[in-house]
Amino acid sequence: MPTTSRHDPVLTGPFLLSFAANFLQGLAFNLYLHLPGFLQRLGAGEIQIGVIFGVTAATAIAAKPAIGRVMDREGRRTVILAGGCLNVVVCALYLTINQVGPWLYVVRIGHGIAEAMLFAALFTHAADLLPLARRTEGIALFGVSGMLPMSLSGVLGDVILARADYASLFLTSLVFAIASLLLSLPLRDYWSTREGQPTRGVLAAATQADLLPLWFMGGMFATALAAQFTFLKTFIVETEVGSMGLFFTAYSGAAVVLRLLFAWLPERVGPKRVLFPALAMLALGYVLLALATGPTAVAAAGVLGGIGHGFTFPILSGLVVHRARPTERGAAMSIFTALFDGGVLVGGPTLGAVIHFAGYPVMFGTAAALVAAGAAVFALWDRGR
Repeated sequence: MPTTSRHDPVLTGPFLLSFAANFLQGLAFNLYLHLPGFLQRLGAGEIQIGVIFGVTAATAIAAKPAIGRVMDREGRRTVILAGGCLNVVVCALYLTINQVGPWLYVVRIGHGIAEAMLFAALFTHAADLLPLARRTEGIALFGVSGMLPMSLSGVLGDVILARADYASLFLTSLVFAIASLLLSLPLRDYWSTREGQPTRGVLAAATQADLLPLWFMGGMFATALAAQFTFLKTFIVETEVGSMGLFFTAYSGAAVVLRLLFAWLPERVGPKRVLFPALAMLALGYVLLALATGPTAVAAAGVLGGIGHGFTFPILSGLVVHRARPTERGAAMSIFTALFDGGVLVGGPTLGAVIHFAGYPVMFGTAAALVAAGAAVFALWDRGR
């Protein structure tokens, strides 16, 4: 069980093993940042691409309550292994897609379930391993295993597609998915139903008063993220102002450096004192993308966005873990990670429609406005906590 000393270690053997498993599944997943380009080749437009990603997200959201229940009753390892097996199958099935039709949606639905299981269970497992006094710091460090693949997969995808085709991209994702599953096999649960108060269920965690502002802010943050994770590929293809590798290397590089050097900062000065400047940086990054006319602006936007994301995610998730009952940690983290699927579900079609009717600059400006408005409402709603 976690202790309360600031001197307790974060980088334990089990933590590093789960870090490696998450890193490999992140490499597999983030190669699909290039999927919009594949869908465009099959004849899909921006709105349809948003809908395809939205269907995946809707499936993940629908699966999260069951995932939370299983994690809190049976443990995290069960979900991690089941999600890893499904992820391997789904990555292989991308090789069978040759048109925008029902089969594409079936594969995307399966991918949504697999990622919902892995995202929620691996982050919850990491939280279980961390000392209480260093939990936000530990979550920030664990998040490096998810941020680095954004850069590496972005660059790797650029290299693969410059020399081969999308089938090679999908095969590479399959290799990473298999490697992640193999590394997950030795994982063991460090969770107990005896920890704290009785489990009340997912609905109770969803309606807990001090968690509601976090659900709101997380949802606004996640909806804005759809701007780059769903539409950056088509933006770059249309405008030719940069590359996926350039943006996501800057984005994840800034986030990783921030977490490695300053992961301790939120717990030392207060999480919300760091959160609001981070959200401002994220919004500014979207403004730069809206005005971008060359690769320098794209790279600068990536740095600002990475700084914003680098602090916002671990701070919000750390607050969720801190406020949730220990025996409902799985349910709470399932809800929190579902917000990011909800962001794709809402942000994908909505921002796709903005692009269709008003263009990419207005879309990125809309994302900046979402972040700013969310921060203002959250500041008032969560005041005093």
